[in-house]
Amino acid sequence: MSEASAKEAVRQVLEKLPDDVTMEEVMYHLYVREKIQHGLEDAASGRTLPEEEVEKRMERWLKSDMTTD
Repeated sequence: MSEASAKEAVRQVLEKLPDDVTMEEVMYHLYVREKIQHGLEDAASGRTLPEEEVEKRMERWLKSDMTTD
């Protein structure tokens, strides 16, 4: 993302937030927007996993998490 487009993205986020928003809330909204943008870029570039693979990984992760308790 170029500097100009980053500035415009911040402006767009700020315009949608209420006047009494806290700095923490502003930072949260910017963080979420950035993560969504990265996810969309990953999807457009084919850097995703099929649902079946995600399910397999989650199953393994959940099993290993249960054995550590």
